[in-house]
Amino acid sequence: MQIRELAVPGAYEITPKQHGDPRGVFLEWFKAGPFADAVGHPLDLQQANASVSAAGVLRGIHFADVPPGQAKYVTCAKGAVLDVVVDLRLGSPTFGRWDSVLLDDVDRRAIYLGEGLGHAFCSLEDDSTVLYLCSTGYNPGAEHGIHPLDPEVGIDWPTTSRDGSPLVPQLSDKDTAAPSLADATAQGLLPTHAAVQDYLASLRA
Repeated sequence: MQIRELAVPGAYEITPKQHGDPRGVFLEWFKAGPFADAVGHPLDLQQANASVSAAGVLRGIHFADVPPGQAKYVTCAKGAVLDVVVDLRLGSPTFGRWDSVLLDDVDRRAIYLGEGLGHAFCSLEDDSTVLYLCSTGYNPGAEHGIHPLDPEVGIDWPTTSRDGSPLVPQLSDKDTAAPSLADATAQGLLPTHAAVQDYLASLRA
């Protein structure tokens, strides 16, 4: 298993070692020891989610109040998605920066997004199945979103699907109504870098 920190601190790409034979493939897509060594604390698993998306579906940019926030460890079991992390921590040296990892059923990578980071993805194939390990359970009152097509964030979303056909973005009503980064900042919705660092220090204590 190889773990690489992304351009947004607190987010990591995880590439597992695959063991294949004529029967199929086996891999360990999460290992507690290497994860804690890389991140500095264990993953406190509180909820596991799955989503199935048609080609072109955009989900996100989602984030949660800190503390406690919601860290996510995400992989794509079937199909392919471009998974994106956005630094939404006010005061962070990389505030507003984004990075991405292709999650698919070939390389079978995963991505970890720590507390205070925004998460989004675009499905590149019908029935793409994404699995999430979450550090906290669903709390609708503490969860928020930024519009995934906000030009200020400027995510370079794919325009073609896995088979080369054009992608048409499909957003939920909630994501369509989400504020821009500037509006979310003005509304006081974003976590602060200081609050995130304090919370992470408590996890490492």
